[in-house]
Amino acid sequence: MLPRRRARRAKAVFRTGLRRSRRSLRPVGALDHRITAAVGNLPATRLDAGLLTFTRSANHSGLWFAAASVLAGLGTRKTRRGALRGVFAIGLASFGANAVLKPLFPRRRPAADLLPPYRSLPDRPTSSSFPSGHSASAFAFAVGVALESPRAGMALAPVAAAVAYSRVHVGVHWTSDTVVGSALGVGAALLTQRWLPRRPTDEAIARPWLDAPHLEQGDGLSMVVNMGSGRPGVDPAEEIADALPKATIVRLEPGDDLLGRLQEAAATPGTEALGIAGGDGSVAAAARIAEDLDLPLAVMPAGTLNHFGRDVGVYDLQEVVDATGAGEAVAVDVGELRVYSASTGPEGGERVVFINTASFGGYPDMVRLREKWEKRWGKWPAASAALVAVLWTARPIPCRIDGRETSIWMLFVGNGPYAPAGMTPAYRPRLDTGLLEVRYLRADRRFSRARAVVGLLLGTLGHIRTYVEHTASSLDVELLDGPLEVATDGEVMVSGERLVFSVADHPVPVYRRDETRWPERATAW
Repeated sequence: MLPRRRARRAKAVFRTGLRRSRRSLRPVGALDHRITAAVGNLPATRLDAGLLTFTRSANHSGLWFAAASVLAGLGTRKTRRGALRGVFAIGLASFGANAVLKPLFPRRRPAADLLPPYRSLPDRPTSSSFPSGHSASAFAFAVGVALESPRAGMALAPVAAAVAYSRVHVGVHWTSDTVVGSALGVGAALLTQRWLPRRPTDEAIARPWLDAPHLEQGDGLSMVVNMGSGRPGVDPAEEIADALPKATIVRLEPGDDLLGRLQEAAATPGTEALGIAGGDGSVAAAARIAEDLDLPLAVMPAGTLNHFGRDVGVYDLQEVVDATGAGEAVAVDVGELRVYSASTGPEGGERVVFINTASFGGYPDMVRLREKWEKRWGKWPAASAALVAVLWTARPIPCRIDGRETSIWMLFVGNGPYAPAGMTPAYRPRLDTGLLEVRYLRADRRFSRARAVVGLLLGTLGHIRTYVEHTASSLDVELLDGPLEVATDGEVMVSGERLVFSVADHPVPVYRRDETRWPERATAW
């Protein structure tokens, strides 16, 4: 009987609170009626027909999806990221408005006779009036875009406000519905930062390397060009030769030995710096040669994802031309992996260099799935879905990490600290810390798989006990059930039973343009 009494009391308290809240909101309702009546008394203009068409264009967020396509097609980093964040914010705002608040707070829409027929929307919605889903989506998209590209967001803000007003003008929402919906959209956009963290700048912090040689027009630069990279229909070697006419160009054809061609380029008489045009795998090989020979490195990102180029802050050929010509470079750490097996013994470990990440377990599979899905869904939704899919089928990996025996699902090692926390790291704030980022999911706790999935979906993975994240100067991992494949920079490279990760003793100077000296190169958006 006691639980029933408690339930009845709880219902009574809820009903009492609901009645009180309704009484306190009566002034808001009165104001809503006055505003709607004032709109109904406005003289007829051509704006009436325009707003009817305009408000319909925002049905099911069609207007905003079209705007996202335009922003993505502009080709700038900020507008592409803004489009992704805006669409993600629409999803959160729509869920909050339509699946949560409308069922909880049912409200009648304005009566049809409050506005003249020519101004009223003929196909009136039948769902709850509170809050306005159109307003929520409008401001979610506009603010989401503004978080990445303030100028684009400023251009979208009046459009979002016009959508919110149109819902009152055509008689399907009260003013307070649109105000709350707009606030909900702003909140949803800000909430996206929990899953899609904003980069404070387009390049990571790194200390300047003052001794980098000036290579005007590429004089003294030997550049290896992966002929399978670059834009379709464009000869990357010819394009680089035109921009850097004094550089030595070494073509890497399909089937060529990458390390051999890099060593050939580095041995060219007069070489003062080594260059590479290709993806992250090619850049990692070039970084190894540059570190061995104590040469500065010029990177022309020409792969599919170009994680290293984005972190360094080099996005196109013009930046390479500017930085090499001015002798502007920064110090960048290089990760090092020693792989030992029963056949190599404790002294014969194979050395592998990585510039971004190394991983084993389910993590390489997660990266493959993310790359497969991200063109359709966007990077971070694809990464989250890929991690859930991999965890669902993963097997625990018994191992000994720095002498402590445990069992894990997957392990990630970053060349430098990554942000944000969680198993979907996005970017590096610094490139010269001399530290590794270590992240793994433990499999030796009850319900560890389910905990990880829930933590990922709620954006709280960094706070669960089965997730471990820290920085270290080195990491020693022994695999107790035999060797596993290790992926470095997204490619499966080696397999071993003992893996020792560290940061190379000497950083590699990488050419990067000092943006404070090249303000005319800044993008408009």
